[in-house]
Amino acid sequence: MHVRQGIKLLTAISAFIATLVVIQLWLVAASLEALYSDDTAVLVPATVASAVLFLVNLLLLMWGRGKV
Repeated sequence: MHVRQGIKLLTAISAFIATLVVIQLWLVAASLEALYSDDTAVLVPATVASAVLFLVNLLLLMWGRGKV
């Protein structure tokens, strides 16, 4: 029973990571669109948000591999 719970947990974490990656891709697309339209006020918050999402993804991946 313990193995099934672990598999379910890793599946849920993988789905969460995938969702966060899609959000990061959306942030990149929005940043590029803002850059092309000379709206540079969006770039710094989008960069900070993407960096935070990257760190969350990194921590989740490390935790899933048992290195945290």
